Amino acid sequence: MKAKDSQLRKGVLELAVLAELERAPSYGGELLERLATNGGLRVSSGTLYPLLTRLRGAGFVATRWQESPVGPPRKYYELTAGGRRQLANLTDAWRELSTAMTAILGQ
Repeated sequence: MKAKDSQLRKGVLELAVLAELERAPSYGGELLERLATNGGLRVSSGTLYPLLTRLRGAGFVATRWQESPVGPPRKYYELTAGGRRQLANLTDAWRELSTAMTAILGQ
């Protein structure tokens, strides 16, 4: 990832994480893989876990422990009702911004 792309990606990371968690609850490692595979967002664990902690503190994400078929139990993250509302708000904001930027860029 280029340095100039980094700020753009960080700006949409919360939206991407909430959208992925709406699709299915995930543990951190799985979420990192899904973000990289589905959206091309290569995110480090050092970026993702503080965001998940912040989202949990805001009441947008809940956690639960689940046994793993291999290794220790995993902490799964899932959206709360507040997280679904936040996702809807951020989705609306993204669509407005995307429309404006498309017009500005002449696409």
